[in-house]
Amino acid sequence: MRIAYFDCFSGISGDMTLGALVDAGVDPAILSAQVERLGIEAKLTFETVKRAGFRATYAKVLHPEQNAHRHLHHIEKILDDAKLPERANSLARKIFMKVAEAEARVHGSDLKKVHFHEVGAVDSIVDIVGVSLGLDLLGVDRIEASPVPPGRGSVVAAHGRMALPAPGTAELLKGIPLAESTADFEQTTPTGAAILATVVQEFGPVPPMIIETIGYGAGTADPPGLANVLRLLIGRMDEAPQTDRLWMLETNLDDLPAEQVGHATSRLLEAGALDVFVTPVLMKKNRPGVVISVLAGPGKMGALEELLFRETTTLGVRRYPVSRRALKRAPVTVETAMGPVKGKLGWPEGPDRPPRFRPEYDDCVRVAHEKNLPLPQVFEAAQHAYAEGRISKESTSAAALGGPAQEKSTLNQG
Repeated sequence: MRIAYFDCFSGISGDMTLGALVDAGVDPAILSAQVERLGIEAKLTFETVKRAGFRATYAKVLHPEQNAHRHLHHIEKILDDAKLPERANSLARKIFMKVAEAEARVHGSDLKKVHFHEVGAVDSIVDIVGVSLGLDLLGVDRIEASPVPPGRGSVVAAHGRMALPAPGTAELLKGIPLAESTADFEQTTPTGAAILATVVQEFGPVPPMIIETIGYGAGTADPPGLANVLRLLIGRMDEAPQTDRLWMLETNLDDLPAEQVGHATSRLLEAGALDVFVTPVLMKKNRPGVVISVLAGPGKMGALEELLFRETTTLGVRRYPVSRRALKRAPVTVETAMGPVKGKLGWPEGPDRPPRFRPEYDDCVRVAHEKNLPLPQVFEAAQHAYAEGRISKESTSAAALGGPAQEKSTLNQG
């Protein structure tokens, strides 16, 4: 599988993304020729520059001064007239739609009435069209990215001076993990945020990939002490697509009562931890203690760390990335003599390997309590019902047929 990874240690913008794509091997002549067909009096050029001593490619848009504010239908007409390749056209529309939706929420306006300011400017139109075409030419199967720093301070936009991230940018960054800002300027622009929100499938550390090409896209600013570039890693990953990049949070405790340890683990699971487990250890000065380990997705790390600090006596939490390989899974409900029981199916890799059925513990406990039955009896009944094909009609067709059409279950499993 061919994969692209945006390393946004200094943020991301449209021109940085364009420069990184060209530096990674996309033909600049194709991008420049496409821009000339946009009908907006713009020219796209590329040059090699240095940022903090590092070589990078800088994308520059040349155009006459314009003050026009465009609505979404104006942008769509530009894209239609440009006759972009189908996939590039579709991606550009999605990016602009992300921006329009964010602007509509920020201003409390109808989507059709939203007019673009900075992202409707000529350079941003060129950036988005060029990036959409460049990603299409790059031919990757998957795109991932690092957490992104928004920048410190304020920026002057069409509506006046605003703290960073600007309202539209902040709206686009919802659900995207942020990194600590390292400079007093806008490190992540609305265009850069819209690109990330549209194309990135997962945020986190660099995936376990074999790097083939590296591209560096230069930002406009060249502040001292910071390489203001976007690094684009292109390579291949031989692992199955079901491999997740997660984080392990750990803390050692020797002064927390056992009942409070139990309470903390329950709260962590309720807050979205994929798994929580406690290991007894012998700590310094021969004190018996425990290690609380928390498996977390990138978007949950901050909240789970705050819970550890709030619910335990810890003074520090370790974190390190881990890789998890998971089977394709789907939820399924089986019909037993004592009522429906929920479970999940997992499909082992390889031809002609049947799915595995596993009853859900909590649902089996519920049935056991309701019917006053031994828990093992409920588990056995659920397994027997699945073996006989007694699948609830509420289950997905993929699960009922034993096929792998659904790749992700709504049930998390560490």
